[in-house]
Amino acid sequence: MRFDKSLSALAVLAALGSSTAARAADLASLEGTWVMDAAYEIHADGSRTTNYGEHPLGLLTVDSAGRYNMQIFRVGRPAFASGVKTQGTAEEYRQAVLGSSTHFGTVQIDREHHQLVFDVQAASFPNWEGKRQVRDYTYDGGLLSYGVPASASGDGTVAYSVWRKAP
Repeated sequence: MRFDKSLSALAVLAALGSSTAARAADLASLEGTWVMDAAYEIHADGSRTTNYGEHPLGLLTVDSAGRYNMQIFRVGRPAFASGVKTQGTAEEYRQAVLGSSTHFGTVQIDREHHQLVFDVQAASFPNWEGKRQVRDYTYDGGLLSYGVPASASGDGTVAYSVWRKAP
């Protein structure tokens, strides 16, 4: 079955014969492991910030059935002074939560609308659980980039995640 899909993709590429088709084929499957290349936010006023720092750590894995899990962490989050997870201060909990984003569920590509469609089963932000998250994406130079719509932030901010497929 996997072999047949690969042959079909190659046949489409041969018929189209363009670099655009080749780039689309690179993203023909999200299956695999992706590492975070960048994460940043563009605010309504045009300013740019990096809530996860200049060099965030992130991992996105997608299996052959489209099940995914994703983790993003800001490097340098403060450790809890107590050393005990249940005994953090309000600021330690705040930094732990705001310095990370995790969720899992299923993902698929909507090629017609050029969007990734995440059906979130569970998330560190509980408001996303059981919801569909749709992201416009680009794939260029080996980088998958998508934006979280401004409506999710409530203040006009669009958050971007940039991923590179692991070898």
